[in-house]
Amino acid sequence: MKIKWLGHSCFLITSASGVKIIADPYKCGGMGLKYDKLGDSAHVVTASHGHGDHGAVDEVDGDPVILNSVGKTQTSGIDITGIDSYHDDTQGTQRGNNIIFCFDVDGIRVCHLGDLGHTLSDSQLADMGKVDVLLLPVGGKFTIDPVVATNVSDQVMPKVVIPMHVKNAKCEFVPYGIDDYTKGKTKVKQMDDSEIELMADDLIANTEIVILNHAR
Repeated sequence: MKIKWLGHSCFLITSASGVKIIADPYKCGGMGLKYDKLGDSAHVVTASHGHGDHGAVDEVDGDPVILNSVGKTQTSGIDITGIDSYHDDTQGTQRGNNIIFCFDVDGIRVCHLGDLGHTLSDSQLADMGKVDVLLLPVGGKFTIDPVVATNVSDQVMPKVVIPMHVKNAKCEFVPYGIDDYTKGKTKVKQMDDSEIELMADDLIANTEIVILNHAR
């Protein structure tokens, strides 16, 4: 399985058989984002919520299956679970709901938290199950900040954390960058590329933070 960070909170997940999933596609220029236009195709697209920086499903090429609701489904041979959560820490009263999506790909469970706004409940953790790879927002502003993100990672205890929704030259409205999240943490791997290939047998129990470069 390959995971590629396209930018902001958007990832391309590709199975060994070639099934492509795009999670939380953004609209080029939406919300002040300066990432390049996506221009990618997929078999499946998931959207954690309808805001333009996470739910721009029309930006994905091809004729993908669109998933934007909670529940369990199987499509293109991939088991996908959508879990209800909130876009804020007041049970959605400020910014509404958010969907956590979990994907079972090649024996690896990947969880994309979308624009999560709070620590996780016991029920949400139970629905997520044992997570191998956590795609974790860390930048604050409309989602969790580095402190809360650390607490969420400690709750989930994944084998790999890949940060997303971070401040950088192409996303300046977010207050916190990668360094704000990784400060004081020891198991951090900086990749030279936007993509990482993972095999189920190679994942170890201790959480490692993997920093990808954005592809767009």
